Amino acid sequence: MAKDDNKRTFIARRVSRELVDGTVANLGIGLPTLCAQYLPQGVSVLFQAENGMIGMGPRGCGDADCRCLDAGGNQVSIVPGGCFFDSFTSFGIIRGGHVHTTVLGALQVDQEGNLASWIVPGKMVSGMGGAMDLVVGASRVIVAMEHVTKEGNPKIMKRCGLPLTAAGEVDLIVTDMAVIERTAEGLVVREIAEGVTLEDLRKATDAELLVPVEPKIMTV
Repeated sequence: MAKDDNKRTFIARRVSRELVDGTVANLGIGLPTLCAQYLPQGVSVLFQAENGMIGMGPRGCGDADCRCLDAGGNQVSIVPGGCFFDSFTSFGIIRGGHVHTTVLGALQVDQEGNLASWIVPGKMVSGMGGAMDLVVGASRVIVAMEHVTKEGNPKIMKRCGLPLTAAGEVDLIVTDMAVIERTAEGLVVREIAEGVTLEDLRKATDAELLVPVEPKIMTV
């Protein structure tokens, strides 16, 4: 796999294939916002931004109003028919179960589906934000992240060592190395990146991985 931005693009393109036509999806700040750029042809998804928008389009304003920003402060477009609303309405949509899929980044995920995405003890942070609502309110939770830290440490753990955002809510993990589904039996490897072996994957993962059948090769 390539490094840095190419990894992020690869992950975003693979996650975009998980988004269901005709549904509402929320994209968390950072890498997940890239997914709006790569929807498969013929798939229509209404992207919701927690700061008060449904119908968010790809990054960049084009002919649109460049004051249109996503939850991470990036300039984005809005599709015809898209709308804006206040924070009260936005979180009513989220907490009311009207978001089908949320795609979030993570600091750590574990084999119980626990998610740690908001704080490293001793570092300044702005707060948990809407992630705590999204992981509980959305029907499906997808984590999109690089498989290891910049230091090469695993981010998929037997048990999260960082403060949790939510417990038992993660459904799917998509990294630059693999697609891993959380099931009642544990974490199941569904796909593996080209050039990555199962041995490589296990070395880069703290959690126990189940491989019931030969994983498919990740394609985007």
